[in-house]
Amino acid sequence: MTTVWQALRPGESPLERRRVIERAHERFIAEFAHSSASTTARWSDCGADARYADGPSREAPRSVVLDSWFRSRAVDPDRGAVRSIVDADELAELRRTHPLDRVLPVLRRLLFEQASESGFIVAIGDAAGRLLWVDGDSRLRARAEDMGFRSGADWSEAAVGTSAPGSALALDHAIQVLGPEHYSRAVHEWSCTAAPVHDPENGSIIGVVDITGGDEAAAPHLLPLVEATLAAVEAELQVAALTARIDQARSAGGPLPGARSRAHERSAPQASAPRLLTLGHHTPLLASASGTHRLTTRHAEILLALAEAPGGHSATALAELVYGDRARATTLRPEVLRLRQWLEAYDTGVTISTRPYRLSTPLRVDARDMLATLGRGAHRVALASYEGPVIPGSTAPIAVQLRDETDATLREAMLQSAATDPLFDYALAWAPDDREVWETLLQLLPPHSPRRARAVARLEAID
Repeated sequence: MTTVWQALRPGESPLERRRVIERAHERFIAEFAHSSASTTARWSDCGADARYADGPSREAPRSVVLDSWFRSRAVDPDRGAVRSIVDADELAELRRTHPLDRVLPVLRRLLFEQASESGFIVAIGDAAGRLLWVDGDSRLRARAEDMGFRSGADWSEAAVGTSAPGSALALDHAIQVLGPEHYSRAVHEWSCTAAPVHDPENGSIIGVVDITGGDEAAAPHLLPLVEATLAAVEAELQVAALTARIDQARSAGGPLPGARSRAHERSAPQASAPRLLTLGHHTPLLASASGTHRLTTRHAEILLALAEAPGGHSATALAELVYGDRARATTLRPEVLRLRQWLEAYDTGVTISTRPYRLSTPLRVDARDMLATLGRGAHRVALASYEGPVIPGSTAPIAVQLRDETDATLREAMLQSAATDPLFDYALAWAPDDREVWETLLQLLPPHSPRRARAVARLEAID
């Protein structure tokens, strides 16, 4: 699925997309840069996000980019290189005291080394948008410094306008920016993918991770790579925080933080717990502090069944959820043993106890995360995270149950509460033949919206 957070559709030509956005950027600077924010609607009605609708016009930027351009109007689009705002001593102190300093080994292992080999730059910034560490391809770094992309520079939206690190912080969401989607013309040569880093203890933004380079830095596959890296980083931060609390408790002679009941830990897992990725994944993934690993479908089904039941399952009950047959318990037992060995071998942080079978450590499931996001009313974010049904093709009862629940809840939320933009994206991507969805959309669209023609045509095709 293509979402508004991605700069390119799979297989889309970056060169052609660049040409479209260059024209849109010039039009925006000429017509809208000094006008009121209310003019957003005028542009949007002319086809914003039309490339996701396969409509007649693709001359508009993505809505998240257009909104960022409006927020960036105080920035001079023709300004020169960004200047560093801290000196060497201040930078050293910011690095020393920043929480991400503790997890630099994880970032180096998962991103920095690969970036050098792949011709990318990796930048780590704080919550204010100041770049603290910049590493990666040395040749590319030297070129990037000419535009001020260096340690100590301010790359917040307020300072440079639209950019992946600045906009990721402003939106609290992973995002890609392709070339001329940047507000500043000096950055149009570059593309980037970035995501905010959160404190696993309280959920606040503490920094941002960015990959910068040529058009390849906005390739669709980089977005899940960055998100998986952040899951590992936040897991490492949680471990570091727990270790610090344990040391403090020992010094004070009080009870250890880890002495909470296992039931409490399972009922309130931290956001940085290992994560089972099932949505749209024919080959499910497990993202943990040790990296992102491919699972067999059967192992993913077992983990899903255990994650859905904090109290655990007997062998027969688990066999029924995985195989659809309680008599398959004898087949299940050696499979669980292989899974336990695999989890340990890859140092995933996930452990399975027996009698009954249950997870001894928290495990998040992407489908449950998406449902929680829907429950908070964040329909755009939920839709962006929905990449398809839970483990497509799996016939395990546990997968079918969660798949049906996820799809039905998403559909109902979009019909009942979503604004026209997310409902339109949902209709195109996941409900092309759903008459009720298109009829609801037609009722909600403004009378002169060009999307009405698309909705009418879709309904006629369904008939």
